[in-house]
Amino acid sequence: MLMQVSVGHPVPLKYKPYLVAFSQEVLTDILDLNDTVLESPAFIDFAAGNEMIPNLIMLSHRYGGHQVKFGDWAGQLGDGCAVILGEYTNRIGERWELQLKGSGRTPYSRHGDGREVLRSSVHEFLASEAMFHFGVPTNRAAGLIVNNDLVWRDQFCYGHPKQEKVAIVLRLAKSWFRIGSLEILEHNSEEALL
Repeated sequence: MLMQVSVGHPVPLKYKPYLVAFSQEVLTDILDLNDTVLESPAFIDFAAGNEMIPNLIMLSHRYGGHQVKFGDWAGQLGDGCAVILGEYTNRIGERWELQLKGSGRTPYSRHGDGREVLRSSVHEFLASEAMFHFGVPTNRAAGLIVNNDLVWRDQFCYGHPKQEKVAIVLRLAKSWFRIGSLEILEHNSEEALL
């Protein structure tokens, strides 16, 4: 039986990461950071998962659910590519959980490499910020990190495998606990894990 939450660690990137996009609003209004932080190699290494705060206990979280497109139970959906870094309480008392998406394998990665690519990470970054500004409660994107590590994608989906650049999204949510966190327990008769 898998645990619902396990200790997880980002897998360092081989090449130097660089910040390609950020949300000024998230960084200043939620994370209480100033512009000089964006130029800091320490911030970029943190957002890439290359350097972590000592004694920080990071977590990966298992959830499941139904595929919207087909309506069928899909089993475990994640999280095989994200690590929760911890909780931050900002200057106005809001609590936010920070997460790195695309930071490498977790205990829930199954057969995947735990990496995200630039194409899907740009979508993630833009969609989460757009949804928020449309008034839909959702997670927020703080930064998008890219580097020259390459991973293979689309080997099994469309039969056109190609290498793509790795990307990591530093994102925030009030909680990463979701309906699928309960669904997978019920579906697998693991209610005792609650």
